[in-house]
Amino acid sequence: MSDFLTACALVLVIEGLLYAAFPEPMKRMVASVLELPAQVLRLGGLAAAVVGVLLVALLRG
Repeated sequence: MSDFLTACALVLVIEGLLYAAFPEPMKRMVASVLELPAQVLRLGGLAAAVVGVLLVALLRG
């Protein structure tokens, strides 16, 4: 469980750094995401999840 919480904390750190370092590009990116169809977001999220699971398996295995 502590590994999961550490991973969540790292996501917050990375995302926070991106917003702090590049606020205007991040605002444009968020606005462009709102224009994407739900199916594209769904497939992108699924692809990211699969890549994440594979990376964890490689790093842990």
